[in-house]
Amino acid sequence: MGALGGDISTIGTNPAGIGLYRSSDIMTSFGFSSYGSESKYLGSKWNSDKNRASFDNIGFVFSSKIGNTTPLRYVNFGFNYHKAKSFYKNMEMNGDLGNYSQAFLMASQADGISNWGNPFDTNDIGWLSAVGYEGYVISPSLTTTQNEFPYKDKEGNQVVNNEGKPLFYDYDYYNTIVPDGVSPYARFHSEERGGIDQYDFNIAFNFSDRFYLGLTIGAYSVDYNKYTSYDEDYGNETGYKLQGWNKITGSGFDFKFGAILRPFEYSPFRIGLAIHTPIFYSLDYKTSVFMQSDIWDPAVNEITYRDIDSRDYLPGKDDMVQRFRFQTPWTYNVSLGYTVGNSLALGAEYEYQDYSSIKFRDPDGYASAFEWENSTTPMLKGVHTARLGLEYKVVPQFAFRAGYNYSSAAFKKNAYKDLAINSIQTDTDFANSKSLSNYTLGIGYRGSTFYADLAYKFSTYKEDFYPFINGTVDDEGVSIASPDATKVTNTRSQVLFTVGMRF
Repeated sequence: MGALGGDISTIGTNPAGIGLYRSSDIMTSFGFSSYGSESKYLGSKWNSDKNRASFDNIGFVFSSKIGNTTPLRYVNFGFNYHKAKSFYKNMEMNGDLGNYSQAFLMASQADGISNWGNPFDTNDIGWLSAVGYEGYVISPSLTTTQNEFPYKDKEGNQVVNNEGKPLFYDYDYYNTIVPDGVSPYARFHSEERGGIDQYDFNIAFNFSDRFYLGLTIGAYSVDYNKYTSYDEDYGNETGYKLQGWNKITGSGFDFKFGAILRPFEYSPFRIGLAIHTPIFYSLDYKTSVFMQSDIWDPAVNEITYRDIDSRDYLPGKDDMVQRFRFQTPWTYNVSLGYTVGNSLALGAEYEYQDYSSIKFRDPDGYASAFEWENSTTPMLKGVHTARLGLEYKVVPQFAFRAGYNYSSAAFKKNAYKDLAINSIQTDTDFANSKSLSNYTLGIGYRGSTFYADLAYKFSTYKEDFYPFINGTVDDEGVSIASPDATKVTNTRSQVLFTVGMRF
């Protein structure tokens, strides 16, 4: 609808579309969604299906006529609230990991740490290595090379190897409790909830019924929650379970500028152009982690049980909170619209966003604190979005509609989640999402004042899911490896009902 205009949805794509209104409008929408996720790993399959109702948007346009002969014909004001993003998603994955383990990632992040202190209350130690160390999942390797860290037993005696040579800790390299020759069995479960609420405030102008300009100021409210549970089993009742709770809240703003031109005076053909600034977010990231480990202790010839709760290590026994700023890409939009008489309307849009340009900063606006995060953005790329739609009026009061929306993937083929060694994140899972397709069908009624629309939207995209990555260093550099990808297909069926009045 970007170039066609006259619809409140254009307030967030091409703000000039509000300039085509010649009467005031108020409307609201409600929806019902069915979410589906199918995961396949090594021949096993899991399905997760959920249904939920939603309040999707409410908005109005106030149209003010200036004159019939003046260049400025209308000045219109608009407001719209809508759910810009839903984070509702569940994920399951179980199976043998082969030669891989999340514990190897813990060990690699711990290499070089000799003074742990309180590992959860420092800027130098990552939480993933901290839970591994405190839970006895990882430990420094042993060497016969003499240094300042002798390996002693519980009585304080120097421990020697089979050859009688004294052993010392080597904190440059850490080992794991994963037994040699054992393929760990993993169980992963995650739940994501929340969304982004968008509030758009618009002013638009109609010049001579041929040129339209618009400005939208957008305000955003973010509420994101993620729970993860990851379990590695080594047999003989040994292994560990890692649970994490993550919450992101905050707000943001942006500006959208748009124009629509009818280049030929007696032609219904229209061209639309729009540009959106980045969304500038101020966010709070809150997290906590809990580990249960069951480790075979040869010193006592039995299994040792450990419970590690990050909140026990922090002041006030509360979650860790990290504040940061986040900047999304610029958005560029071009659209075409054409009407045939009063019965057929055709619209097409193209949109581009370069996700490799996203930026993280600290609350004071400096990027140095997030140097690692900003260095990983080249794994992202530009996203191309195409939208096609048509409306056909069977009679002046009733119309049928159909549309298709395609967005390319934001991740490069071999992208992976690269945690900084001092990161407080412990959810090591990531999914490389592929292209997204939306298919829509709808029917609408237009009376002299009242109108109602019913629409069905089907969305689908695939992704490759990984519970973690393992990195190794050799003469050829760093190589990244992981278990086989879990192939995931995500779907969403949504029914939307809209009612409104024009006056």
